[in-house]
Amino acid sequence: HWFGETKVLFDLNLKVDAGQFVALIGPSGCGKSTLLRAILGTHPPHRGRILTLQNGRLANADRPGRDRGIVYQKYSLYPFLTALDNVALGLKFDQTTTAFRWFNWVGWAKKRREFRDRAAAFLDKVGLGQAMHLYPSQMSGGMQQRVAIAQALIMEPEIILLDEPFGALDEATREELQEMLLQFYEENKEAMAEGKKPPYTLIIVTHELNEAIRVGDRLVGLSQYWDWKADGHDRSPGATVVYDKPAPVFRPDERPDYELFADIRREIRQVVYNPEVLQRRDEHVNLNPTS
Repeated sequence: HWFGETKVLFDLNLKVDAGQFVALIGPSGCGKSTLLRAILGTHPPHRGRILTLQNGRLANADRPGRDRGIVYQKYSLYPFLTALDNVALGLKFDQTTTAFRWFNWVGWAKKRREFRDRAAAFLDKVGLGQAMHLYPSQMSGGMQQRVAIAQALIMEPEIILLDEPFGALDEATREELQEMLLQFYEENKEAMAEGKKPPYTLIIVTHELNEAIRVGDRLVGLSQYWDWKADGHDRSPGATVVYDKPAPVFRPDERPDYELFADIRREIRQVVYNPEVLQRRDEHVNLNPTS
């Protein structure tokens, strides 16, 4: 992937299994958000393909679709709608037409109640069951971001992309939302134990390494700092995956092992972030990260 003459991403080969929580990390400007936009379908790659599971089959993700949801750092809420109506809005546009809403009042009233009931259930899931009738101006930043997550969840996408979702929040609120994601991971484990498909698959971009280690079960490091000369290039072909390893998994109520965090952070800073240490891109890539 490149913009003009600037090559951003090079030779990415990344498979994300259902139920994985992938934390995507890397230096500023390495293309993390570019990769998310490519997966979302708003900026398809110039070369190669991105495949997603759509209706049980692999298909090209060359345009946005309801099988992929995204949560941005900046809250994507309409200020004139309540939390309930913000969350129900996606179903309204996905499952009804303007003509249906205008000319089938009885049918639309029934659908609207159904959409609002589902929205209420998802707001309750993210801890906002008592705040569903508030407008964005009446909510804190953390509450607004919970609404944004509920907006993505209600569409039941195959994968949810989170682009620095907690970057603008204070530390205490960030920890609360991290615990919410860990609760989703617990639901995945319960579903898989019953032989069911895990309901949540996430890729989260974050600059906070502790957050990446805590909420991800897999750490993927993108970096422009790698030994591309050893691959036969006379100039940098762009950032690529230089780190791909499993991460420790914690329960929502479990105290993190900060000594373990420190060891992982130290390795990531050396491999992914240090421009003075250029290593071959396969040295720290676990080819079976789910094992």
